[in-house]
Amino acid sequence: MPQTLSPELSELQQRIQAHAREVGLDFFDIVYEVLDWEEINEVAAFGGYPARYPHWRFGMEYIELSRSYAYGLSKIYEMVINNDPTYAYLLAANHHVDQKLVMAHVCGHGDFFKHNFMFAGTNRKMLDEMANHASRVRRYMERHGAEAVESFLDRCLSIENLIDYSAVTGYAQRMAVEGEEEEEGGRSTEPRRLKAKNYMDPFINPPAALAAERERRAAAEHREPRSVPEQPVRDILLFLQEHAPLERWQRDVLGIVREEAYYFAPQGRTKIMNEGWASYWHSRLMTERLLDPSEIIDYADHHSGTMATGPRRLNPYKVGIELWRDIEERWDKGRYGSDWTSCDDFAARERWDTGEMRGQEKIFEVRRHYNDVTFIDEFLTPDFVRRQGLFTFDYDKRAGRYVISDRDFAAVKERLLFMLTNFGQPSIDLVDANFLNRGELLLVHRYEGIPLKLDEALETLENLQAIWKRPVNLETDVDDEPVVLSYDGTEHRSEEALVDRA
Repeated sequence: MPQTLSPELSELQQRIQAHAREVGLDFFDIVYEVLDWEEINEVAAFGGYPARYPHWRFGMEYIELSRSYAYGLSKIYEMVINNDPTYAYLLAANHHVDQKLVMAHVCGHGDFFKHNFMFAGTNRKMLDEMANHASRVRRYMERHGAEAVESFLDRCLSIENLIDYSAVTGYAQRMAVEGEEEEEGGRSTEPRRLKAKNYMDPFINPPAALAAERERRAAAEHREPRSVPEQPVRDILLFLQEHAPLERWQRDVLGIVREEAYYFAPQGRTKIMNEGWASYWHSRLMTERLLDPSEIIDYADHHSGTMATGPRRLNPYKVGIELWRDIEERWDKGRYGSDWTSCDDFAARERWDTGEMRGQEKIFEVRRHYNDVTFIDEFLTPDFVRRQGLFTFDYDKRAGRYVISDRDFAAVKERLLFMLTNFGQPSIDLVDANFLNRGELLLVHRYEGIPLKLDEALETLENLQAIWKRPVNLETDVDDEPVVLSYDGTEHRSEEALVDRA
């Protein structure tokens, strides 16, 4: 069972948080729970939340994490949740120096969650909301059968990335879904009444307002049909939630998947910044304020392990912490602006130091206003790429292995931004819900040089068709030729695209 902090760890938490606030970090109250390795793997399998809706993928994730821990391949030191209060978990088997490091790291995450603009619209009570989602899904399983609900969840989860990652987080609010007892048919012209006690009903639901809304809905029923959607839609989950012929419980389940996808999206879009920020501050707090002399070697060993890089892998901790340090140094020494940019004397650039000492002010400003894409685009420099030894690599078919393809700054930056744009997901828009005037969906993959994985694309079409109940079509490129992939519920087809891209 989860344990609260021992008196020793509780005192350590207060000391670390006091130091963190002294250096300028600001975070919600932090609640820690101490878990053994089985418990922390279980919570990690649920994405860091102790209560999630039941689904087989969480069990598979738990098995993978448990095996990885048992074989010594990985170990979860901590988890932290974007919530108010912030919840964090400590591994009971951690050494004392590890608990110090983790608590300092959590303070950095807590500050980032609270102040970065990407998280401003997120639900700060998501721990409770996840539990609410779980209870609703379990209730649907009791009413409609576990197999039916889990099968529908499988389809929803397969398309959970079809949201608008560029949308403001507040836009992602879940559609309200009334209880199942209401009419299951089409949209009603009767306006929705808010719940109210009898004596308050005339004030909560004014008759004049209800009558006006009733007339508006009736008029909308008789308007000439317009193209649906009127503009390309990136948030395909919302479109399906509003327009697909779903039962009420299915619409709610799809809304749950969409709400959670939007909740986790800011974390994916700030991975480098967030992990780098937390690592920067745990490094400063540990080395300047918290370490005992006897703990230095152990700390250096564990910290360097977290920062280690490997082949075919970008370590967000390493890239993030080094870029934060680079920004701090540049603004401390005035290495920015037109004078710095126009200086082409290598020796002068090495000596450059105007003594501005604005580094701390700048990194706090950046922490608030940037995400990974804008962070890399704005602050990655040729000097940084050279010092860090960054490069791009590709697979050499003749050699049968991956080889370095480019060390040029522009190529490295372009590859990084390509990996991060749209959360690394393919850009797909829904452009027509009445394709060929047959009620079919037409989606367009914004091809940017890298083709879709066809096996996954075909499975996704099958799941979209099962939700839409009509054929689904996807325009994409195969072997650099435009094609339309279609699925009608029984077979897949592929034909040359006739859509004019100009």
